[in-house]
Amino acid sequence: MHRRMQRRIQLVVEERRMAFAARHDEPAVDLETTMEIPPPELPLVVPQRAIGRVAVPQA
Repeated sequence: MHRRMQRRIQLVVEERRMAFAARHDEPAVDLETTMEIPPPELPLVVPQRAIGRVAVPQA
């Protein structure tokens, strides 16, 4: 019985999600798509140290 109730809740949530998405005119976003991030413009300012780390002396 518990499984049936969970399944009904899941179906209602999915229906509401689809109805909410159908209200908007803008296209849906595919979260699985990838996009290319261009490299930063040079010269790039590199921080000397990260917070919480110490410099390791070179031997």
